[in-house]
Amino acid sequence: MDRLEITGGVRLEGDVAISGAKNATLPVLAATLLTDAPVSVSNVPHLNDVTTMIALLRRLGIDVAMHDAMRLEVGGGEAREHVAPYELVKTMRASILVLGPLLARLGRADVSLPGGCAIGARPVNIHVAGLKAMGAEVDIEGGYIRARAERLRGARLVLDTVTVTGTENLLMAATLARGESVIENAAREPEIMDLAALLTAMGARIEGAGTDTIHVQGVDTLGGASHRIMADRIETGTYLAAGAITGGRVRALGARPDTLDAVLAKLVEAGADVSVGDDWIELSMDGRRPRAVDLVTAPYPGFPTDMQAQFCALNAVADGAATITETVFENRFQHVLEMQRMGADFRLQGRTAVSRGVAGLKGAPVMATDLRASASLVLAALVADGVSQVERIYHIDRGYERIEEKLGRLGARIQRLHD
Repeated sequence: MDRLEITGGVRLEGDVAISGAKNATLPVLAATLLTDAPVSVSNVPHLNDVTTMIALLRRLGIDVAMHDAMRLEVGGGEAREHVAPYELVKTMRASILVLGPLLARLGRADVSLPGGCAIGARPVNIHVAGLKAMGAEVDIEGGYIRARAERLRGARLVLDTVTVTGTENLLMAATLARGESVIENAAREPEIMDLAALLTAMGARIEGAGTDTIHVQGVDTLGGASHRIMADRIETGTYLAAGAITGGRVRALGARPDTLDAVLAKLVEAGADVSVGDDWIELSMDGRRPRAVDLVTAPYPGFPTDMQAQFCALNAVADGAATITETVFENRFQHVLEMQRMGADFRLQGRTAVSRGVAGLKGAPVMATDLRASASLVLAALVADGVSQVERIYHIDRGYERIEEKLGRLGARIQRLHD
């Protein structure tokens, strides 16, 4: 099993190219199930989760061709299968995104209950309730969601809680439903807007994506399209945080500053100088120690839960005390226990991590427990005195493309080791 070995104490300096967003790529690939026409998708990140989604599409009978620079040509024919099996779905929560498109296109879908990161309960009940409201018969048996509908019908869908994948699944299903659907309390994440842009290019009639109320007028068929995946805002935030925690200067190229307002505001609060252009962000600390920042995670446009762990690492070595409160997932502070092995001073109080910044961390062997936790442990290792080894980095490979290469170009002393 691979691990990362990091010798800390280097101030990161330089440019880093931002990859396409994993959380935009996965729903976009699922949306190709809605048409029998080819769809071209570019700026696709080379990640384990993307590879899993491609394998799932192929299992469903969809042709996927890879071209240079991770451009994919998907489809050109109807899905021949309607079963998303456990052996593929178990590793990736986002596999549930094929449920709505399969049901809308084929009238049937059997999707294994998904797996993914162990960060708390993420129930599928909102997906199921929405599809039932659109006229589907849905049962959960034998570990599978089994849905049937001759044709979905438009409906008013009021989501109990804000859910990104729930919004995406129901949005895709609604594009081929008979009549109008209204999704209320919809998630507002930029990745949903990216998905809506593809669906609109395919011929869907959508208004309000990016707001909490989305209107969809169903159409009979969707066609082909070309789409470029948006920049990954979480990868961007992670590399900027790496610059901040090491007192360095990092310039993120190919970024989307408009998707990172909450994160950039907290980096400025931590003492960073931040400047932005149309497609780049530069952070500079000039060797300064960051200041501790309080934050509360919230659905977009609030502070993203996927950046919480990285700011825990920053607060671990920051000047002062601070609190980080996690409101989205109830089991997302496992990285704190690993940072304590490196000398971090944290106290957990329910869904809040209280930190007192220490002057320095000590290198240690640590173990990643989920995708973003693994990124936070890498950040902590970058600033720690001595050598750290981050185990179970298959988590990080699900969401960060060539992280050791990108950090290495910024000056980090990091290498991937194979057992």
